[in-house]
Amino acid sequence: MANTANKDMFTQWDVDSISRPVVALSASMVSKDWEQASHQHRKAQLLYSVRGVLNCEIEDGVWIVPPQCAVWIPGGLSHAARGSGETECYCLFVEPDAAPDLPRGCCTIGVSPLLRELLLKTASFSGNAVTGAREERLIATLLDELSAAPVQDLHLPMPRDTRLRRLAEMLLADPAVKVSVHDWATRIGMSERSMSRLLLQEIGMSFGRWRRQLHVILSLQRMAKGESVQTVALELGYEGPSGFITMFRKTVGKPPVQYLSARSASAPIAGDSSHVASILFP
Repeated sequence: MANTANKDMFTQWDVDSISRPVVALSASMVSKDWEQASHQHRKAQLLYSVRGVLNCEIEDGVWIVPPQCAVWIPGGLSHAARGSGETECYCLFVEPDAAPDLPRGCCTIGVSPLLRELLLKTASFSGNAVTGAREERLIATLLDELSAAPVQDLHLPMPRDTRLRRLAEMLLADPAVKVSVHDWATRIGMSERSMSRLLLQEIGMSFGRWRRQLHVILSLQRMAKGESVQTVALELGYEGPSGFITMFRKTVGKPPVQYLSARSASAPIAGDSSHVASILFP
């Protein structure tokens, strides 16, 4: 069962009351699996994963954050967070008017080595201290890098239509089931053509692409916990690892082991963040 982040731990970090336009904090959870209930704040948030896989859920989608990636959450947007495996992450909170070209919607972004180092350095600043000229220059560079960061397609959009929501719930409950598109449509009381048209209208994806995106999200969660590619492939309904690896490569551009290994290799050395304020604990 997942650990629930202690609400009292967050009350001492009321980020909206901090006068600085940009605040970064360490958010380490060394125990496996945790959940943070839905909440919101005025400041926008960047949630960056050093290790472990994070999920951010809002009303119309689920964003996955593998190691060395981040999710951007606009200010005022209700969201819940969840970690899979042993996680270490950083939270950057930004006033909405801090920079003109920041993302306007929720998205997963790639984190360059420069952006990562700027984020870690900013996290070492005292939360309420008066910002000096050097800190201001570093923060301005961080915001420039954040504005230019590439958006990555690690997002599972969620439809608003109640019938399609029911379809999503069934897929999440049993992602390995092998059912034709026609049968899925019948289960939710729609024709195959109507279901396909409404999916494209609401989430901009075909059923096949949507289901592959779900499988990528679930597989990254499970591999972060140490499950093998073969085990994950079988659990998701593939006859063997080759079909799963082909799907994963087509979806994210690399086979799963290479994808995760490349991100783990670029992680900061453990312990580098020990001097930084933390807002999540076991």
